[in-house]
Amino acid sequence: MSISMRDLDSAFQGAGQKAGIEIWRIENFHPVSVPKSSYGKFFMGDSYLILKTTASKSGALRHDIHYWLGKDTSQDEAGVAAIKTVELDAALGGRAVQYREEQGHETEKFLSYFKPCIIPQKGGVASGFRHVEINESEHENRLYVCKGKHVVRVGEVPFVRSSLNHDDVFILDTKRKIFQFNGSKSSIQERAKALEVVQYIKDTYHDGKCEIAAVEDGKLMADAAAGEFWALFGGFAPLPRKTASEVVKVEEAYPVKLMCVEKEKPVPVEADSLSRELLETNKCYLLDCGIEIFVWMGRNSSLEKRKNASAAAEELVRGPDRPKSHVIRVIEGFETVMFRSNFDAWPQTTAVTASEDGRGKVAALLKRQGLNVKGLMKSDPVKEEPQSYIDYTGDLQIWRINGQEKALLSSSDQSKFYSADCYMFQYSYPGEGREEYLIGTWFGKNSIEEERSAATSLANEMAESFKLQAVQARFYEGNEAIQFHSILQRFILYKGGLSSGYKKFITENNIDDETYNEDGTALFRIQGSGPDNMQAIQVEAVASSLNSSYCYVLHSGSTVFTWSGSFTSLEDQELLERQLDVIKPAVQYRPQKEGTETEQFWDLLGGKCEHPSQKITREPESDPHLFSCAYSDGDLKVKEIFSFDQDDLMTEDIFILDCHSDLFVWVGQQVDPKSRSQALNIGEKFLEHDFLLEKLSRETPIFVVMEGSEPQFFTRFFTWDSAKSGMHGNSYERKLAIIKNGRAAALDKPKRRIPVHGGRSSVPDKSQRSRSMSFSPDKVRLRGRSPAFNAIAANFENSNNSSARNLSMPPPLDRKVYPRPVHMDSSKLALDSAKLSSRSEAIAALTATFESPRHNNIPRSPVRRAKSGLSPRSSPRMDELSIAEDAKEGEIDEETFPVFPYERLITSSDDPVTEIDVTKREAYLSSEEFREKFGMGKRDFYKLPKWKQNKLKTTVHLF
Repeated sequence: MSISMRDLDSAFQGAGQKAGIEIWRIENFHPVSVPKSSYGKFFMGDSYLILKTTASKSGALRHDIHYWLGKDTSQDEAGVAAIKTVELDAALGGRAVQYREEQGHETEKFLSYFKPCIIPQKGGVASGFRHVEINESEHENRLYVCKGKHVVRVGEVPFVRSSLNHDDVFILDTKRKIFQFNGSKSSIQERAKALEVVQYIKDTYHDGKCEIAAVEDGKLMADAAAGEFWALFGGFAPLPRKTASEVVKVEEAYPVKLMCVEKEKPVPVEADSLSRELLETNKCYLLDCGIEIFVWMGRNSSLEKRKNASAAAEELVRGPDRPKSHVIRVIEGFETVMFRSNFDAWPQTTAVTASEDGRGKVAALLKRQGLNVKGLMKSDPVKEEPQSYIDYTGDLQIWRINGQEKALLSSSDQSKFYSADCYMFQYSYPGEGREEYLIGTWFGKNSIEEERSAATSLANEMAESFKLQAVQARFYEGNEAIQFHSILQRFILYKGGLSSGYKKFITENNIDDETYNEDGTALFRIQGSGPDNMQAIQVEAVASSLNSSYCYVLHSGSTVFTWSGSFTSLEDQELLERQLDVIKPAVQYRPQKEGTETEQFWDLLGGKCEHPSQKITREPESDPHLFSCAYSDGDLKVKEIFSFDQDDLMTEDIFILDCHSDLFVWVGQQVDPKSRSQALNIGEKFLEHDFLLEKLSRETPIFVVMEGSEPQFFTRFFTWDSAKSGMHGNSYERKLAIIKNGRAAALDKPKRRIPVHGGRSSVPDKSQRSRSMSFSPDKVRLRGRSPAFNAIAANFENSNNSSARNLSMPPPLDRKVYPRPVHMDSSKLALDSAKLSSRSEAIAALTATFESPRHNNIPRSPVRRAKSGLSPRSSPRMDELSIAEDAKEGEIDEETFPVFPYERLITSSDDPVTEIDVTKREAYLSSEEFREKFGMGKRDFYKLPKWKQNKLKTTVHLF
């Protein structure tokens, strides 16, 4: 589309450069900017242009333009508004979606900008703003009808009894009191939304000082407020019945028609079915769907053609016997979902380069006039490190599914998953003022359907035992949410499986078992974002599995290679070292760098060949969309909620929050148990239908969130008030309590548990929790089980009629933390003991000395204990220490470790020392011998990164 500055109204220069709303009113056939103090005030005799600018997660600005026509506006003003909308779109680069809004029949998207409602005022451009003051001083009694469960359409109706009915909600605004009349057939959600309008009227027209009264249809004179209400109408009388609306009848029967605009006239397009190929880029088309008329503008169509198409749509919408329709104009390449859904097939498209070029031309023209055009230029995508928004110091239990049963994994095996198995996990962690729970399932790519069903059933049973306090999750291999990897911290995925179901399957189908063999040949790709998110994925042991952006571990028997791609970083090297400690601990390895590999390395992979270099990325998180759901007999119907906030989550309903990378199913407390039990199915149906046509994967992570137990990784999408979540009563009762009393009482929620492990609390402060995804070097992963969890888990296990002790539950956990040996001055200890009055006091003091919190009393991880020969049962559950803690752990007092000669400590020693920690052979060297071998002192050595320490130890045969 050719663009000239003479086609652009000066009022639009600089518009749409930042997120927010901008409004113009048509005055003397020209757009005039409306002051922000008057946003939301519309006059029936005027026409307006409204620009909504949204900043997407990708950094780009998206625009929606609405032109609103008051019921008393002239046709000339309405025509100017339509034409100026096209010009405004041109000023924005020709990519905005444009909507025609008629008073009383606005789109829900438009109404969502002005929550809770808009109440148009009488008057127009000549007397509009003075008219409000007259109304406020006189304050006539006014009757409004409210329609809508999610956005409210408010219309003034005559103040007579015949205006009332049983189906709708009405608001009667008098000088001293506002009455809300709830028709007997109106829904709870409609009544709750109408209360928001009552609050708006109270604040706007009464300065927040007037009484509020609720009148229930059918209570008659028995209620004082009802009696007062009916007295204003001259007394009670039966209400008329309401007939079905004409709009619904037309919407059900209207055929979809496609027309091409030729010389200002729409000409029907003859075709057996609608397809994208029918739309030519240099033309404009009308798609008449009855309740909506879409104007499609090809990106190479002229500005004149676009204006003609808009005029043709205006003429069509005013036709005789025409239902009230919305006119929506879309640009090629930026079509809405509603438009595309009318076509049999719509190809997946990317951003249109031509539109970016046009946008750049507009920006250049405006820049010459000295205007700031930063908002008109394409923004670079915002690159953010993904965050999990979950505390990772909680208590984790993982079960492998064996047929229809589950088997608890030991703490040392919790990080080891198999691709042919299914798993169930339960995680409890400190949340905002309460203990929070996450119960989920993980399905390997090669797992069998029988065990997937068993995992889902067992997880549902456990979730039910938590009395709606737990969040449920479903993950598939390769599509896990960041929360999954954060709570595991270390994740190792092996080929094959160990479950009885898998073994039975391969036997019955005569399939070779590919289950990982530590003595065989195996290749692992190392990935992750840090020590709290490390992954080792077993891949095919062939050269084509390599990727230049990753590090790998290759082993065959006792031969171990590490391979670093040319695009890897020092952080990747650190992850490699840490994962190697688990895959092949205490084994000498041979490092390989891309381009300098040995022949033996390539021989193990079957020969050298080409391999990729780009990182493997999961689906990125997109701008969230909220949908209300209606689910019946397997049929799912959804409706999008625009400009959503927390108040849109009604306790009687189920909602879906779609972030593309993750899907959240929110279930209100007042949802019936049958519908509540279908929450996971609702999420799966949503993925199946892909309502936003965004190519959603059927394996997208699903979270089922119960009202009152919302985790931070869900509430972050809202401006969240925890006092509103989990309140008593239905939506209407809650809001009525707030509007009358200022705040409704929230449900009593359990206080946060503060578990103590060896004198150290595992609950971080608020600043630590906000960084819970990011690696925190000062935070130790401590795991135990809270009394609350023990009680709930016990109830769940007992319900399964287990004998003696159910093997799916762990044995009683020894809470005691055993500190490292502390070198003590025996003479000082004897002197201190002599001062005590009794022997028992001396023992108590000695015990306190060992069990008090010390900086160097950090317990070793389970893996390190296993290497040193200590029993894993004697320590609490923990994952690997952080980088900084590894360094601190290395700064060991020399007197803590006995000294052994170098010859006895090396890996090839003929007379090795067996009672040492093999992961810290260097610590047993004397200071002189340590400096001789490493060229530095111990303190400087332990300041080095772990991977560099291991590399130096390898060169002197101490690793």
